[in-house]
Amino acid sequence: MTPRLRRSALPALAALLLALAAGCSGPGGARPAAAPTSRPPLAERVPASAAPALQAYYDQRLAWAPCDGGGAGSDGADPGSDADQAEPAAPIAQCATLKTPLDYADPAGRSIDVAVVRVPAADPAHRIGALLVNPGGPGNSGTNMARGWKDSQGPLRDRFDVVGFDPRGAGGTLPIDCMDDATREQWMRTDDPAYDHGRVLADACQAKYADILPFLGTRNSARDMDVLRSALGERKLDFLGLSYGTYLGALYAEEFPDRTGRLVLDGAVERSTDLMHLNLEQAAATEAGFRAFATACTAEGADCPLGTDPGAAPRRLADFLDGLKDHPLPTHDGRTVTAALGWGAVIDTLSDGRGSWSRLRSALDPALTRGEGDELLRFSDGSAGRDDEGHYENSADAYAAIHCADAPLAPTDADQRAALADLAARAPLTSRHDTRLALLDPDCRAWPYRSTERPHTVTAPGSAPILVIGGTQDPVTPYLWAQRMAAGLQHGVLLTRDGDGHMSWYHSSCARDAAAAYLLNGALPAAGARCGSD
Repeated sequence: MTPRLRRSALPALAALLLALAAGCSGPGGARPAAAPTSRPPLAERVPASAAPALQAYYDQRLAWAPCDGGGAGSDGADPGSDADQAEPAAPIAQCATLKTPLDYADPAGRSIDVAVVRVPAADPAHRIGALLVNPGGPGNSGTNMARGWKDSQGPLRDRFDVVGFDPRGAGGTLPIDCMDDATREQWMRTDDPAYDHGRVLADACQAKYADILPFLGTRNSARDMDVLRSALGERKLDFLGLSYGTYLGALYAEEFPDRTGRLVLDGAVERSTDLMHLNLEQAAATEAGFRAFATACTAEGADCPLGTDPGAAPRRLADFLDGLKDHPLPTHDGRTVTAALGWGAVIDTLSDGRGSWSRLRSALDPALTRGEGDELLRFSDGSAGRDDEGHYENSADAYAAIHCADAPLAPTDADQRAALADLAARAPLTSRHDTRLALLDPDCRAWPYRSTERPHTVTAPGSAPILVIGGTQDPVTPYLWAQRMAAGLQHGVLLTRDGDGHMSWYHSSCARDAAAAYLLNGALPAAGARCGSD
């Protein structure tokens, strides 16, 4: 997937939490309350086929402590420990460390620490259980998502312990940070067509993390989720997965169908075809969002820096961004806005749909009319996770490491030529800056580890019903993916949101209410149900 998929979930999180505070008005009494300290016997929490060494992980108890200044986690209990921490009086964020095996084929071997955060139910007398959440990416932090819930309101917040964990490679769980800031700066900004992004990143990650790269795939993180479910004392897993988190949830259902409780998957990422062709489908959706923005801009008259001709505006914007290769924009801090940075800022900002249009117009106006790049650079830095001191977060590395751990063999040259022709027809403006990046992002051809995973439809026979939510004009996870995921799942239920923007949680109160109704009461939308956007 493109970097859009990795980064767009980060600004979305704040909006998601505000939306949850304002709504989720589904009824809240259908599920019986569960005492926070209730813990079913191990035989009811562990897969029957689990080896004794793996059963010890399933039997561990988490040592919860208040999170210290937002840290990723506190010391956790060893597998099989009987120590349990008392519940706090107030619903503050609590941290713990979950132990899981690095290699599930060798559970007696090396273990790893998985960072976990819990925000206890605000209404403990009516607590249902734990709701595991994941914000997507891959590479985004589930612990950060959970922390954000402590200030939200609504029935989900009242009745669930909201729990987030950092998947392998991300946040506080085997974090992958392959490049120094200077190398990453060049990697992000270069317009040199000879620069091999895939090779540079693969070599850097191999040099530092060769021993763990084979174990960072989504299927292993799904297995970690099941160990976490048991450590939380839950017989079944209730789960809210956003964007890439939908793929994590789908693989969990495939691995542990009998352990699925109520799963809600919003902004579906499904892998029934290879990564290159998924990128091609995403590029077409991105092109549509780009053209919609540029065309609508012209209706703003003098406030639109793209002119007044709706037919010419999309190409004018694309030509301007491509022109930054030869004429990068100066900024006050001495850096320049290259085509790579400009395109990344625009496409990532547009992931929010119409909600981003006025902000993007404001950033583009000084760039187009006065040749000033500061606002566009600010958008680029936010998208790339770069702070004011020039330090980058590691989400780009985690994004690539997880995707490449999931990816099968690299495409052949013949497959690439055919895909490039299709790309030129379906996304002629947004892909022309770097067609290789559009198709091969991340570029796993040089990756030192080849996954045994293969593209396939997840059916998860024997699972509980799984609610899949898709937006018809989602520019990051195309609606087609939600349709395919819901149709492939043996017990999939599709809820359609009409409108643009990535994911439906913060674009539709109707979709939030439908998801809450399922998580709280088991009430699913009727076949063919549709929601509008707010």
